[in-house]
Amino acid sequence: MKQKSYIPDLYEFLEQLGRRQDREWFRANRGRYDELRSLWLADLDRLIALIGEWWPDVKGMTARSAAYRIYRDTRFSADKSPFKSYFSAGFSRYGRSASTAHLPGLYLQMGPGRFAESVDSGLFGGVWQPSSADLRKLRRAIVDNIEEFEEITSALESSGKYHGWWGERLKTIPKGYDRNHPQAELLRLKEYGRFMPADMDYFNDPAWPEKVADDFRPLRPMLDFFTYSLEEELFD
Repeated sequence: MKQKSYIPDLYEFLEQLGRRQDREWFRANRGRYDELRSLWLADLDRLIALIGEWWPDVKGMTARSAAYRIYRDTRFSADKSPFKSYFSAGFSRYGRSASTAHLPGLYLQMGPGRFAESVDSGLFGGVWQPSSADLRKLRRAIVDNIEEFEEITSALESSGKYHGWWGERLKTIPKGYDRNHPQAELLRLKEYGRFMPADMDYFNDPAWPEKVADDFRPLRPMLDFFTYSLEEELFD
């Protein structure tokens, strides 16, 4: 007998939470949230184990150390809505914390909350909003190793899962580079990430952790490139 998926219930709950943004409603439905969260965390532990088979850096993580809170950080936001309308988790050799969120890693988002324009959820890999110093390192590494980098990105395109770069970019070439530089489009990027949309139908399968681990796998060479590029100066 086929196992019933909890994913439709999860998406329904998150849609209601995102629409209401009501602390009293959340307290009244806390049992429902805890049950769905528990099921999701169990699957997240399975996902981490599967990723660890081809990316040992994540083997020390657990679902609870990878999962983000449902509560929004509203301290510096004009939007004071207290809750996220999605479940999310980050995976990397650095762990998941505010201080390491901008280093190379994988990110999973599930639910109707917006990840990008017209996209509710999906899989992301790369470096999100790196510091100015790290961004300079990445740009230099790409220029100095462009053949290796293009080989990595060509393989990503060939996978059929991750097309183009996701994230913010400068209007002009950054200072220090010629405006006609052959890698001008790469140098204009302010973050280096690849994104694969994945909706409720994608996750509505008891084997979704296996699917996600498999779809994350093509990102590994790019993550290795970024990690080495950021860390090599530490050992010079």
